[in-house]
Amino acid sequence: MEKLVSLAKRRGFFFQSSEIYGGIQGVMDFGPLGVALRNNLKRAWWRSMVELRDDVVGIDAGIIMNPKVWEASGHVQNFTDPLVECKKCHQRFRADQVSGPRHEDDGGEFTEARQFNLMFKTFVGPMENSSTQAYLRPETAQGIFVNFANILNSSHMRPPFGIAQIGKAFRNEITPGNSIFRLREFEQMELEFFVPPAEEMTWLDFWKEERLKWYLGLGIRRERLRLRAHGKDELAHYARGAFDVEYEFPFGWSELEGIAARGDYDLAAHQKASGRDLSYFDDIRRERYLPHVVEPSAGVDRSMLTLMIDAYHEEEVRGEQRVVMRFQPSMAPIEVAILPLSRKEPLTALATRVEHELRPHFRTEYDDTQSIGKRYRRQDEIGTPFAVTIDFETVNDQAATIRSRDEMTQVRVPLAELRKELQARVR
Repeated sequence: MEKLVSLAKRRGFFFQSSEIYGGIQGVMDFGPLGVALRNNLKRAWWRSMVELRDDVVGIDAGIIMNPKVWEASGHVQNFTDPLVECKKCHQRFRADQVSGPRHEDDGGEFTEARQFNLMFKTFVGPMENSSTQAYLRPETAQGIFVNFANILNSSHMRPPFGIAQIGKAFRNEITPGNSIFRLREFEQMELEFFVPPAEEMTWLDFWKEERLKWYLGLGIRRERLRLRAHGKDELAHYARGAFDVEYEFPFGWSELEGIAARGDYDLAAHQKASGRDLSYFDDIRRERYLPHVVEPSAGVDRSMLTLMIDAYHEEEVRGEQRVVMRFQPSMAPIEVAILPLSRKEPLTALATRVEHELRPHFRTEYDDTQSIGKRYRRQDEIGTPFAVTIDFETVNDQAATIRSRDEMTQVRVPLAELRKELQARVR
């Protein structure tokens, strides 16, 4: 993790937010390569979950919602973690993180645990009192549930169907940590899949397998992924069943994504609190029911961390240490780097022209700094699968060298065939 976090800062994947002022715990800023990697992830999720299916539509709900939403959903009353305070240093911790035997120098005695609500509070409008208090959403799911009737009435969708959303969420975690694994400001990719009550467990089985396959499709190693069923003692009170897609992080197996059968808990709660009918009438079966929900909920940040950890390799090449990020080309922030051997003309003009010709078809980067060997190492370290080297011979033979990140092979290709040859490799 230390090596990865160092690489992430050095190469522009992510940094501590507000770092020049000492930072703020649990919030990260994402640099140029980090933004590119996150966008690739989000595009892949949206493509798989929405665009390639005929039973899912998208939505983008507001971050600040009517506070009654969070009362009805149970978040105001129940979205809490047990909090204890050290009587010696007065630092606060989650109770489960200080349970078990402790040494004398570990902080001494702790207060009795009390429940701490994880939602960030804010105020809407110029007045700051209880009537204007609102919350930053702790999850994107409720924005989907309260729009269920709107989607039904404005589209042709009928159960079983899903509503998908990608967006920011905020949780005032007592102890965020493990880099971008647990943040206070994070991004979710969530699907709420509405089904007839009798089909809920069938769809839970479908989505747990579908979501595991998606991570495998990103190139993540199978031996580091697993599906784990929730035991009865850890199921949410409204859940009929749940699974986690877990990954073996450097700090142990931990949740990458949750897939839960939520029953009709959410729609029933909002129907009761709002007085709006959120049921669905099935014309074919001639019956009215509140749909049940299966929810696959993934985090952009955890998915990004997983991709980076899984891609990170150290190896020795001809007596030198090489760090390489073996991203699948579809995930790599840069697909093709264009590297002129020198900053002299006419190489730079030719290399610039090649980069401009390739840019509409690939995620490209032009780099003419340092020696060619150091540039290759940098591209390996940020995960670029292919580099195109423009050398002095290019001017005469109108050909360039494609260098492969993984095989470290070099192939001479005519400039006229460069795009076609790269597409065959990248796709």
